[in-house]
Amino acid sequence: MAGELREKVALVAGATRGAGRGIAVELGAAGATVYCTGRTTRTQRSDYDRPETIEDTAERVTRAGGQGIAVRVDHTVPEEVRELVRQVESEQGRLDVLVNDLGGEHLMDWDRPIWEQDLTKGLQRLRTGIEAHMITAHFALALLSRRPGGLVVELTDGTAEVHEEFYRRECGAFFDVAKTAMHRLARAEGEELAPLGGTAVSLTPGWLRSEMMLEHFGVTEENWRESTTAPPAFAIAESPAYVGRAVAALASDPDVARWNTQSLSSGFLAKEYGFTDVDGSQPDCWRFALEVEWVGGQGDPADYR
Repeated sequence: MAGELREKVALVAGATRGAGRGIAVELGAAGATVYCTGRTTRTQRSDYDRPETIEDTAERVTRAGGQGIAVRVDHTVPEEVRELVRQVESEQGRLDVLVNDLGGEHLMDWDRPIWEQDLTKGLQRLRTGIEAHMITAHFALALLSRRPGGLVVELTDGTAEVHEEFYRRECGAFFDVAKTAMHRLARAEGEELAPLGGTAVSLTPGWLRSEMMLEHFGVTEENWRESTTAPPAFAIAESPAYVGRAVAALASDPDVARWNTQSLSSGFLAKEYGFTDVDGSQPDCWRFALEVEWVGGQGDPADYR
């Protein structure tokens, strides 16, 4: 897809690390100009208190072949988002792709019922996982909707099928509500954009080998299969580039409107568009979870790659 998005402008909200960074870089590899937003810069860390920065992401976008532009934004603050969109409009005059990857994974309160979870953390997760998405859509879609062909991608965790079939108790109610809401938000955005030629989808990666996950299991992207602490299902894990290639494929597809309002996954889109993860495989995490991992079925993760 090198060069296919050369004239396109994208905004990746939450591009500091993980899926957001992977998506920004792959959009850059396809030639796009990518605004990389987040709260951690080289001079100021967010409450994640991690070393990854939006400047690092923007430089990776540029090295990949696009143009990366880092802008510090707290997407829970409407005026900051308003100014971001004004900047995009002033500098580019257009917006073609919006990716909302705002969540707050550091706010997880694992394996507790709602009455035992930290309420402050839970409400903050809803602010970052739902409210920030809607604030960003409110301002960004006013620009994106001016041209037909615009694409909105709401990042979530799990397909609509997964959320219908399973409640992942270890993640908790606040997480579940925030992630499920993305399917409805994409549905609403898609219905409103369709008459103007726009498309909106919800999209989930599989088990992501993010910086935080690799660190948790004591491995790197180079030796991730050698972890001695990760569960066997970690063998289905995918790199952030995989979901990034899914977004790049959608953004490059002249018939992307066929997916409007749908719930999609990186594994499903890999089969549809023919892209692979960095190791040449096509992991399908959610099919493995539904057919094997969560139902006590028989199957090797290698058979789902």
